[in-house]
Amino acid sequence: MSISRRGFVIGLPLFFAACSATEYRSDYQNYAAVPHPRFPLAALSPEKIKPELRRREVAYETKHPAGTIVVDTPARRLYYVLGDGRAMRYGIGVGREGLALRGHARVGRKAEWPSWTPTQNMINRDPRNRQYAGGVPGGLTNPLGARALYLYRGSADTMFRIHGTNQPQTIGLAVSSGCVRMMNHDVVDLYERVPVGANVVVIQA
Repeated sequence: MSISRRGFVIGLPLFFAACSATEYRSDYQNYAAVPHPRFPLAALSPEKIKPELRRREVAYETKHPAGTIVVDTPARRLYYVLGDGRAMRYGIGVGREGLALRGHARVGRKAEWPSWTPTQNMINRDPRNRQYAGGVPGGLTNPLGARALYLYRGSADTMFRIHGTNQPQTIGLAVSSGCVRMMNHDVVDLYERVPVGANVVVIQA
């Protein structure tokens, strides 16, 4: 059975409307409330997140094998390579110029609701961080958010992390102290997908 050109053109709006509706439902599922006995995550309204920064499975051609994390710093995107030309895309916030990791690393360890202690460099750049020198326990107000992936080279901790944030409005910006921040809902999803030892590639401009 053939489809006329006129019928094809008429059908296009219906096709794209169906795709949009599916993505709309997916967005609400992705950013729905996440229950937890101590640290429940409130739902995020997708309308407050730019479409290009929302979690989506997308077409993504790359030479990197499935299971690789690719951090595209200039684009403010993180891709978890699924293979077969597909990847899970996440919006990210990145480190300011001069404070970012470049090249290859691996996930040396992972943590749920991690504690945070500012490095000496963070304290030197902003003396207000000295009040947190003893460490901040994990929780909803912790700067590392719901999950953290610690990036290593060999056996050495690079001191860079992929982590959540309690400031979702900063996703898409260059504001952090060198680390890669994600919306808490997204970093929970990534955390469940990524094993310790996974390869990480950080692309800089």
